[in-house]
Amino acid sequence: MGYAVVLGEALVDLLDSECDGERVYRQAIGGGPLNVAVGVARLGGAAQFVGSLGDDVLAGRIRAFLTAADVGLAGAVTAPASTSLAVVTLAGPEPDFRFYGEPPSYGLLGPDDLHLALVEGADVLYCGSVVLLQPATLAAARRAWSLATGLRVFDPNVRPRLLDGPAALAGLREVVAEFAAGAHVVTLSGADAQLLYPGEPVEGVAAYLRELGATTVVVTLGAAGAVLAAADADPVLVPAPKVDAVDATGAGDSVMAALIADLLVDGEPAAPHGWIERVAFALRVAGLVCESPGGATAMPTRADVERRFAA
Repeated sequence: MGYAVVLGEALVDLLDSECDGERVYRQAIGGGPLNVAVGVARLGGAAQFVGSLGDDVLAGRIRAFLTAADVGLAGAVTAPASTSLAVVTLAGPEPDFRFYGEPPSYGLLGPDDLHLALVEGADVLYCGSVVLLQPATLAAARRAWSLATGLRVFDPNVRPRLLDGPAALAGLREVVAEFAAGAHVVTLSGADAQLLYPGEPVEGVAAYLRELGATTVVVTLGAAGAVLAAADADPVLVPAPKVDAVDATGAGDSVMAALIADLLVDGEPAAPHGWIERVAFALRVAGLVCESPGGATAMPTRADVERRFAA
């Protein structure tokens, strides 16, 4: 079995919570791509994180966390910046992210910083998330995408607070189209789909991304499951298991992690039904993530998933 390269951001989340009757912020290592890399490793795959990290104590904690999770750091670079913070508050079905830190420590990986052999040798390359809004790292992602010899997977992981008006949204929509056109797998949330393509049903969004060139598209819908568009079959709804959810942080990232882990083990399914089975497993992984607080720390092993959903 080969390895996956996950190119994107790592930062520190400050999660709005309560302790002894007072509002406090709980520190957690996060970033969608970091969650994906950790999830792949927990599910038995080999993952390498590629991105820029700051030069402070928090960055040291991120490195230690990834090392303890068996995620490789050969492609990570240190930048002279304070680690970016994402303050996460829950005021509705979707968490609200506000980002702090200038320049963003996660957006300082340029195309010349890429570990070329690492990228070219990957069986799966993941690109996506908020680093695509940073010109230098977008250029690095484009270079990695062009160099990849294995499967390419993409997740826009949209954060509306980072989009400064309609022009920024239109620019992101173009970037999404660019990466989707060359992707073997695209995942995105229903909220991402609604923001990028207002008024379009998720089945239509999935079909549109396939028309652009994506081989397989998965739109996650939380407790409702996920819409899957694979091969030439019509989009289908794959149901999610019923769980006792306490925290949805990282759930969408865990779906991508599960799909990548299975791609590393078995490659692409030969038929659409194989994709249904893979997405169903990924939704079980996500369900288990939702039953524990935290994002990366909640990523389960395959044994955890089998125990939880044995029936």
